[in-house]
Amino acid sequence: MSCAACASSSQSILQDQVGVFSAEVNYATQQAVVKYAANIVQPHQLKTAVQNAGFDLLIEDLKKDKEKQKEIKRKQFKQLQFKLIGATIFALPLLVIGMFFMDVPYANWIMFVLATPLVLYFGNSFFVRAYQQAKIKSANMDTLVALSTGVAYIYSLFVLFFPDFWHARGIHAHVYFESAGIVIAFVLFGRFLEERAKIQTFDSLEKLMGLQAKNLWVIRNNQEIEITIDEVLVGDWVVVKPGDKIPVDGHVISGSSYVDESMITGEPIAVAKQINDTVYAGTLNQKGSFRIQANKVGSQTLLSQIILKVEQAQSSKAPIQHLVDKVSKIFVPIVVAIACLSFFVWLFLASQNGFVLGLNAFVTVLVIACPCALGLATPTAIMVGMGKAAEKGILVQDAESLERAQHITTVVLDKTGTITKGEPSVQATYGLQAPEIEVLYSIEKQSEHPLADAVVNYFKDETRYIENITIENLVGQGVKATYFNDTFWVGNLPLMEQNKISIPIDVLDWKNNRKNLAETIIYFAKNNNLLGVLAIADAVKATSKNAIDHLQKMHIDVIMLTGDQYETAQAIANQVGIKTFKAGVLPDEKAAYVKQLQAQGKVVAMVGDGVNDTNALAQADVSLAMGKGSDVAMDVAQMTIISSDLDKIPQAISVSKQTQNTIKQNLFWAFIYNIIGIPIAAGALYFYNGFLLNPMWAGAAMALSSVSVVANSLRLKFK
Repeated sequence: MSCAACASSSQSILQDQVGVFSAEVNYATQQAVVKYAANIVQPHQLKTAVQNAGFDLLIEDLKKDKEKQKEIKRKQFKQLQFKLIGATIFALPLLVIGMFFMDVPYANWIMFVLATPLVLYFGNSFFVRAYQQAKIKSANMDTLVALSTGVAYIYSLFVLFFPDFWHARGIHAHVYFESAGIVIAFVLFGRFLEERAKIQTFDSLEKLMGLQAKNLWVIRNNQEIEITIDEVLVGDWVVVKPGDKIPVDGHVISGSSYVDESMITGEPIAVAKQINDTVYAGTLNQKGSFRIQANKVGSQTLLSQIILKVEQAQSSKAPIQHLVDKVSKIFVPIVVAIACLSFFVWLFLASQNGFVLGLNAFVTVLVIACPCALGLATPTAIMVGMGKAAEKGILVQDAESLERAQHITTVVLDKTGTITKGEPSVQATYGLQAPEIEVLYSIEKQSEHPLADAVVNYFKDETRYIENITIENLVGQGVKATYFNDTFWVGNLPLMEQNKISIPIDVLDWKNNRKNLAETIIYFAKNNNLLGVLAIADAVKATSKNAIDHLQKMHIDVIMLTGDQYETAQAIANQVGIKTFKAGVLPDEKAAYVKQLQAQGKVVAMVGDGVNDTNALAQADVSLAMGKGSDVAMDVAQMTIISSDLDKIPQAISVSKQTQNTIKQNLFWAFIYNIIGIPIAAGALYFYNGFLLNPMWAGAAMALSSVSVVANSLRLKFK
């Protein structure tokens, strides 16, 4: 496809096929998304229909399709490069003669010799594609180029071979060989710059794809062997050496190291990995070595899913793009009509040289008009913006979500797993001594209580497990344990009171000083004596408070909804600076609350991580899921924060605003360029100051308009 009109044309062809429900063709990504009834129409029939219009459709399996697409693009780019070099060799002397030495002997014949290969060989693709479009009663950018250069070239041939025809009618006719040839060269130059710039818009995606390992080492038959990434199986033991890219998603079964997960999470600091820790394909192992068991391979890995989602998002269309598509569809016919009108106005109203002036206007209007800039304005900005978000660890599902995020006025946050870590952990201890800690650790190791794991994880690196301890789980209270002749109690305050264990004043003071921290206090006693206490809580994430402060400084209201009790919710809200919160909220009530906010005219973003948040996520204007949360929440959400850190929410809003500003700038310049350029090309300034635009400079302006739009989109990379 050579312009936005091509995308509209091929989209219409696909939509017109029997059995197709909808089709969207993206000019920038060169991809079509088609929904069709498989029992009525098959992809090969769609391919044939598109081929009849002069395009092509790749319908092979995804991996082969991408490789084939890359190969075709490489071949096309090399061919374009060859044609540009050849065209430049002929265009430079043509430009010099046409501008400065048009009166030298045989100038017209020299220009004919130089222009002919430019138009008929280096520019032949414009005429071929214009003819293919004409066959299906459509028109595109190639139509404009072919019409303008073809008319200029044929008219010049007539002047060259039949000069007496014009002399007999009192007209001193000029040839337009230089305009026809140099316009071809300028358009090729513009296409070359445009294609090279478009390649850069895929950089983020290419970086992600480049993270995928091609080979890896696995343990089979007690030997290390090297295999390709396609041969690895779920359950394989994979050896990861220093400096290796981790090839699959899995968990560490031996060894340890630090892993750079920045391209997955957006976080620059390497993460320590030990036995049972999860690792992801595409992340980079640093100095240590370890072995992992493969849990997800191939297209199931997190990296593959990220790549797929980014590709799908980049191919989606922002709502404003549908308006641009409609304009692009009628753009070329309107331009041809304006060009014809300009010709006849000059022909009938100009007292002298009306035909020559009209022909100049006709050619110049066709050359300067640029549907490419309109077609590229939105998708290039979307592609760069989506890639930028992915680099920051924010996966955006589609362009509509990215556009809507800039309008967010209220952010509703779930508590557990969103503001907090979602993993209870020991926050502080009081009075515990080393010998008793071993007993406590060993009791909790056997306990079925939900908070027991927090105690075990807290002490696991500094103590040892004692056998011969028998325990009895006391539902709703804690644990009773026997070790030799002593009885130990681990549990809540009622358990202590029931067994007549007194709580010293200093412990009560310590507990009262922590009453606003949403913690659960665990008591540990031996026989009738209290040995110590522990405070356990679902800790607030390190980034939560800063993220909430940032959102509030952006004049966005932040509200917390949680199913927890009021005291816990209040304590968390106080810690992170949230003024409005609701406790004891059921899943359906979360969605109803979001709906209530929307009824007040607010644009609501819901942020959650669990199955209980899915109703509210589906109801919200913009939904964000935590990457470490449930798969259901991520499926429903329009954006996924891979690292699960709330500081990505302000970043997502910033990316949205920057992307939309870039789209508006691109569309403004694309429309203004055509609105100003076409009248000037038609000769609007001639009667004011005698200025008439030369077609070859119109060609240069047209080429640069597309490049400027893509270049403006690329600025997003550096923001």
